[in-house]
Amino acid sequence: MAPADRRLYAIRDVTATVDSLPLITASILSKKLAEGAQALVMDVKVGSGAFMTTQAQAQALGESLVRAGNGAGLPTVALLTDMDQPLGRAVGNALEVREAVEFLCGGRRDGRLTQVVLALATEALVGCGLCADGEAAQALAQRRLDDGSAAERFGRSVAALGGPADLLERPDVVLAAAPTIHPVLPAHAGVLAAMDARAMGMAVVALGGGRTRPQDGVDHRVGLTEVAGIGERVDRYRPLCLVHARSVPEAAAAADALRACVTVAEAPAAPAPVLRGRIAACPGASGGRH
Repeated sequence: MAPADRRLYAIRDVTATVDSLPLITASILSKKLAEGAQALVMDVKVGSGAFMTTQAQAQALGESLVRAGNGAGLPTVALLTDMDQPLGRAVGNALEVREAVEFLCGGRRDGRLTQVVLALATEALVGCGLCADGEAAQALAQRRLDDGSAAERFGRSVAALGGPADLLERPDVVLAAAPTIHPVLPAHAGVLAAMDARAMGMAVVALGGGRTRPQDGVDHRVGLTEVAGIGERVDRYRPLCLVHARSVPEAAAAADALRACVTVAEAPAAPAPVLRGRIAACPGASGGRH
């Protein structure tokens, strides 16, 4: 959809321009503008697990995306959302898909994940003119989740993209499970006060759930579930998470890495709000398509 972006992206490593804000903006928006969308809602992550680790960096990226999108004639809104901890309770390829299926089909819905889903859907429904205001849009999005319409549309999308047509009906069959599931107990009981979300993600990469080299394979089975959130009490009855691994030694190594990337304290900790900002218009943005 954007052939020039593929070439530019391939040379950003060797030219030390991976973190160039204009090139990030161009790379993201080149595909979005080529799609012919009516409106665009960007979810800009901020925190230890995000490319933009500080609020100021995320704000700058959000403003750049909104300014360029609106300037090209595509109504664009950016939401800044927290990534100092995982969104939801799962980390890993098949495990996150399983959580999404459960969410859509009326199973357990993590509060932070629900907030982000409804906020993004609300912005999209208003931006496309399907709802007059945010209150009506959020109510519509909630109804479509609850009546199964969102799940049905997701299932059709998966099938149209060449995926299994029975994913929603048989997720346990379609999504292969790792042979080893291991609880990660905290070093001591207390309240989860902080975590390094990037280090947590790298622990999943070490399990085989991501690539460190382009030629590496990916094991979609591995990862984490039941991840404790900041502010929750953890102890021998409530582990930090469950590790899904290919072997017991790999699970044990991941457990050590995960214990090292969290802070467990005595006093309760208040997590950062999951919605950390909204950018709808920026000075200097123009309205015509260029």
